[in-house]
Amino acid sequence: MIQPAANSARRLVETLVLNGVEKVFCVPGESYLAVLNALYDVRDKIEVIICRHEAGAANMAEAYGKLTGKPGICMVTRGPGATQAAVGIHTAQQDSTPLIMFVGQIALSDRGREAFQEVDYRQTFGSLAKWATEIESPERTVEIVERAFATALQGRMGPVVIALPENLLHDDGGPAPVRAVKPARAALDPAFVEELKAKLDQAKSPLLVLGGSGWTDEASVAIAKWAEKNGIPTALSFRRKDLIPNSHPAYAGDLGIGCAPKLIERVKQTDLMIVIGARLGENATQGYTTLSRTDTAQNLVHIHPGAEELGRVWTPLISACADNSLAALAISQIETTGQWHDQAKAANDAYLAFSSPIETVGDVNLSEVVHHLTTGLHSDAVLTNGAGNFAAWLHRFYRHQCRRAQLAPTSGAMGYGYPAAVAAKVMMPERQVVCFAGDGDFMMSACEMATAAQYGLGVIVIVVDNATYGTIRMHQETQYPGRVIGTDLKNPDFVKYAEAFGAFAAKVSRTADFPAALAEACAASAKGQPALIHLIADTEQISPAKTITQLRGG
Repeated sequence: MIQPAANSARRLVETLVLNGVEKVFCVPGESYLAVLNALYDVRDKIEVIICRHEAGAANMAEAYGKLTGKPGICMVTRGPGATQAAVGIHTAQQDSTPLIMFVGQIALSDRGREAFQEVDYRQTFGSLAKWATEIESPERTVEIVERAFATALQGRMGPVVIALPENLLHDDGGPAPVRAVKPARAALDPAFVEELKAKLDQAKSPLLVLGGSGWTDEASVAIAKWAEKNGIPTALSFRRKDLIPNSHPAYAGDLGIGCAPKLIERVKQTDLMIVIGARLGENATQGYTTLSRTDTAQNLVHIHPGAEELGRVWTPLISACADNSLAALAISQIETTGQWHDQAKAANDAYLAFSSPIETVGDVNLSEVVHHLTTGLHSDAVLTNGAGNFAAWLHRFYRHQCRRAQLAPTSGAMGYGYPAAVAAKVMMPERQVVCFAGDGDFMMSACEMATAAQYGLGVIVIVVDNATYGTIRMHQETQYPGRVIGTDLKNPDFVKYAEAFGAFAAKVSRTADFPAALAEACAASAKGQPALIHLIADTEQISPAKTITQLRGG
């Protein structure tokens, strides 16, 4: 099957096949035509998804990595193609998502001349990716690609960028791949587990925090059962709400933007915080304010697959470098003498109250809309979003019931939600997939509706239209009340836009009309037809917590 004289492009594709790659998300370019030609011969094994923008392709690959735990594969051309895809690389880095991006590159002989679309990818992506490199010896193609898989998957997961000089793709590719890459996984030292048990037995108010990537279903189920058995309040890190069902009796909410005040208070008061996988970055700690280095030195148990994250910001009481899932499985075997069921119930009661619909201004109550999504969609529906104030409604009021049901960028990247929804529908066509997007957010990747239409993907998008860049407007009104500039938006007729792609579309201006529109969108989606609901929101209700009038001191 594999010929000794196979060129570099063919060796690259053989390595992808052997490592179980099923999808490649790309915008084609003449600089890597040899790779596309090699993919033609394995189209029964790898499907090439043609995207309309490189950012969309990279975001789809990132969503694939989140959903599968395997590196998403993105292919783009040099210069403008690669730099437009950089947003997806940044998201994969901040979200700890395995991803490999292959970039067509100029011929090696032309380097340093500022040739057409020339970019130094090691320099450009050196601080964005976990590893950025270029194949300079075609006979080492398999070695480089295998290292990319290992790098993306081992330790703290992340993205790898590989530049492919156009001329080398036609040269002898060297040895063929032999077996799939098996990433190394570190387990907890039994002595660490015993020390943790001792700390837990002495704790008066423990808190479990889960986050990060690389979780298996077995591990998430085991740690959730352990928390329920012992009554330990359990919080999830920013945009990791699908690690355990939000119906879990010990679930305390998520440590994200717009975090519940009672959860923030619980974080501040805990005497033992067991953190698995979360980095405890800016959003999870409310701008590094809920924790202090003095307190963490006395109460933080920090477990993370990346050694560089331990002690990076917070001095821990004890720490361990270990795979999230292996660590969770080990901890779930701890028999503790403590029981905290009253605390778990109090934390869960507070979460249920905080995630219940609220009164709002205007004809559309977004808390009621999102609450209806929880009841009106299948329990395994996948919800995606990009970035903006609109997302606060989804994160606060939607209750996830299963794993691999949330795709959202911890990087805070706008334009992520719709490409992520396309990728989710490609991977899991049997599940409902809904993108919840702001008007500004959706317009940054709306072109990918063409991709959904081309592949018959029944992606549903709910466009929350309040005619403003909501997050920036909120901060603007907070710091410079009434001095509005640079945030107002002129939007298209979103219904006509969607219908131009053959999608179902409906406009909703009242809360009461949303359930019927969603039912119609779901019916269209089930037939493989994309769908859009244009939801008119009142700009005055700028966030779940504040109106513009309140921000202005009124």
